[in-house]
Amino acid sequence: MMDGWYDGMNGGWWIPMMVFWVVLIAAIAWAGVRLVARPGPAGHSAPADEQPRQILERRLANGEIDAETYDALREKLRVTL
Repeated sequence: MMDGWYDGMNGGWWIPMMVFWVVLIAAIAWAGVRLVARPGPAGHSAPADEQPRQILERRLANGEIDAETYDALREKLRVTL
């Protein structure tokens, strides 16, 4: 019809086109998961079963709080628990 200028999806062009669309959809899905599943503050989240005392000790060990703050919060935990 067009003297060979238009072969449609014949000639193997469908393979790179299929790969392109699969990679594009995978990249969009990966970006969506990365945006939705964000870790907690300071780039890491605490385990779900971590107790308040363990969280306090971890924060002291990471340098997020000083010893005086640790002692004050530990006392509050002792009173409330």
